[in-house]
Amino acid sequence: MLKIVLSVIQVLLCLFLIFVVLLQSGKSAGLSGAIAGGMDSFVSNKAKARSIDAKLAKYTKYVALVFVIMTLILNFLPT
Repeated sequence: MLKIVLSVIQVLLCLFLIFVVLLQSGKSAGLSGAIAGGMDSFVSNKAKARSIDAKLAKYTKYVALVFVIMTLILNFLPT
């Protein structure tokens, strides 16, 4: 019974992780970002720290960590 409950939680975590990753905007600016560069990235990083993308990135890290821990727990449970 425990393994079934943890498996359901694992699937929900997986779906939430996919959802959070798909909501994030792209991080690469391409060649124009490398040339136009320095100051734009500094100013945008300060604004980005409080933005939705920063929160989504933080949620992605935490959910991914819990997902990995749940996967390890499920693998070490006896069948």
